[in-house]
Amino acid sequence: MRFRCTLLLISLLLLNACSQPSQLDQIKQRGELNVLSRYSHTSYYKKGEHYAGLEYDLAQLFAQQLGVKLNIIIPDNLSNMLHLLERGHADIAAAGLTVTPEREKFLIFGPVYQEVTQQLIYRQGNRRPKNLPALSGSLFEVVVDSSHVEQLKQHQLEVPSLQWDENKQLDSSHLLELVQLEMIDYTIADSNEIAAQQNFFPELRVAFDISDPQPLAWAMNRTEDNSLYDAVDDFFEELATSGKLDRLNEKYYGHIRRFDYVDTRALYRKIITELPSYQRLFQQAASKFNLDWRLLAAISYQESHWNPKAISHTGVKGLMMITNATAKQMKIDDRTDPKQSIFAGAGYLNSIKTRLPDRINEPDRTWIALAAYNIGLGHIEDARILTQKNGQNPDVWPDIKKNLPLLSKKKWYSKTRHGYARGNEPVRYIENIRRYYDILLYDDINENELNQQKKTNTQQGQSPSAL
Repeated sequence: MRFRCTLLLISLLLLNACSQPSQLDQIKQRGELNVLSRYSHTSYYKKGEHYAGLEYDLAQLFAQQLGVKLNIIIPDNLSNMLHLLERGHADIAAAGLTVTPEREKFLIFGPVYQEVTQQLIYRQGNRRPKNLPALSGSLFEVVVDSSHVEQLKQHQLEVPSLQWDENKQLDSSHLLELVQLEMIDYTIADSNEIAAQQNFFPELRVAFDISDPQPLAWAMNRTEDNSLYDAVDDFFEELATSGKLDRLNEKYYGHIRRFDYVDTRALYRKIITELPSYQRLFQQAASKFNLDWRLLAAISYQESHWNPKAISHTGVKGLMMITNATAKQMKIDDRTDPKQSIFAGAGYLNSIKTRLPDRINEPDRTWIALAAYNIGLGHIEDARILTQKNGQNPDVWPDIKKNLPLLSKKKWYSKTRHGYARGNEPVRYIENIRRYYDILLYDDINENELNQQKKTNTQQGQSPSAL
């Protein structure tokens, strides 16, 4: 009798296990995908009134494919993120996580979507270390439980004198800030992060690489249920095949490959000395034409460095460098008047955006319109036609960007309606504006982090004023 009861109990347990929905089905049933991430220009941040970041865009696309809402969770630190995932309190960690042997013991990683190199960071003006033994006796901090710690432990086998502190409170972007402020001597950052952050910390420099290229991937809890892993695997395969992954990488990294120290420092000075005189006008014009005032400010800085009396050799004038033709179209009579110039520039940009096909989405719509602002809508239409003829998408900026330089080559411009154009110029123009725009938006990320921390501490019974 006891034997029969045991068999019955085992049968019921097996039946119950078989009847439970898979992890993927559970996500679809609750209608929500819970994704762990972090505030960073490489992952997730507030850009104007919207959220952005490579990881955010990828997670949003995946949630849409599953037909569920996306719920982003920001843990206090990396350790908590890994522990939450291991305990099954979230579905995926999308935070630029490096695939390491140690992490693979308890996590399963999706397909690799990017490779990075770990780099030692120091501040310009200080002595550049040539190797790891040269770090002896310095203030050297890295994020606790990070892949950087694992890499340093490997190096320590060959360099026993190598020592570092593991910071439990701050993430890598905040450690970069400590190096900038000379509160610590060195830290380690992934190559994609230092590329994305260098405009915000212009004094930082890369001393040397401390690792070979390493893969980044989404992480999931390691279980016997592979339904979510299989869905992630299919998702990234489709992204790679369709070219969407390349376009997303271009969206976030295409404009930051070239760092200009002098230009960046000059911008930071003028943000303090010049921008306050015109910020209200940028905000008013942005409100009228449904634009981001920081984008208008970035355009103006590219055009005139916020000099209302600026004039080019071709005769364009003012803060937004308005042509005579545009002044007539926008019905202004003084191109050097700051208000008239800003409102004319904003109105003209808005008019270009409304003339583009409805199927072009943001942010491509803005970048394409800005290219037309710089070189003329006719030449942009020529470039879009060339893009389509070359088998690419004429409605996305990364593809148009590749074809614009063809307008300076007779083989190509001779076949277009509007003829020759210096196609490289709008490419550089937009890359600069995007860098300036990112810098002007940077304070939003810090403010968002502070508000999030205040909210967390309030929920935990702490006073925000105690922060």
